Amino acid sequence: MMKKVGGVLLWLLLLFIQLAEGKRYSPPGKPTLTSCRSPEKETFTCWWEPGSDGGLPTTHALYYRKENSETVYECPDYKTAGENSCFFSKNDTSIWVNYNITVVATNVFGRTFSDPVDIDVVYIVMPNPPEEVKVSVTQNTDWPFLRVSWEPPKKADTRSGWITLIYEVRIQLENEDEWEVHPAGQQKVFNIFSPRSGGTYQVQVRCKPDHGFWSEWSPSTYVKVPEYFPREKSVWILIVVFSAFIFFIFSWLIYMNIYR
Repeated sequence: MMKKVGGVLLWLLLLFIQLAEGKRYSPPGKPTLTSCRSPEKETFTCWWEPGSDGGLPTTHALYYRKENSETVYECPDYKTAGENSCFFSKNDTSIWVNYNITVVATNVFGRTFSDPVDIDVVYIVMPNPPEEVKVSVTQNTDWPFLRVSWEPPKKADTRSGWITLIYEVRIQLENEDEWEVHPAGQQKVFNIFSPRSGGTYQVQVRCKPDHGFWSEWSPSTYVKVPEYFPREKSVWILIVVFSAFIFFIFSWLIYMNIYR
């Protein structure tokens, strides 16, 4: 009872101050739930964008309920993922179950609800980028090629089959704008043939689960291709040089015979 009386008195005090100062206070603006993402199908985070605070101290809370349940829970962790976010640990995460999520903004003038959002953790997976990306120039019998290798993100449990990732590799030649993108499937080694002699390339890799979103591209790894001639071209150059030398000797001999 005392809390209700105190709330009414505070509301009247704010209204009096508002009238006295010519200011207008209001209930909070509508918050927007912007996204929910999981890096490995075991935890997830949701973020929201606050609306107007109505000129007053305003708090935000996230509430959710699971599919086929009427029990409403509040966000278990507002700190781990930073401001305006809610983090769900392994203990709070279930897959193949819909979460109905709403954010509520509250000040002394009232409460405002975001539009509810339904998510299933399986379909919001966005893994971290691949790690330990390495690039080397490998020589074969005809022409050098780039060999790119990488490891899956540590948080993604690919060994047990809990999550399956596919990869893309992209390369960009120094001082050029266009990227060359190569699908790599599930393999963790990819060869790129016919690089430009003497060129410097930056290489990036990204990954995607069987359900979900592409990761960010990995940080760039750089490699310089040495100047080279393919062996076939080198052989032909030697043949041309040798032929020119023989022709010169033959011409000189003819000249000497004519003018002796």
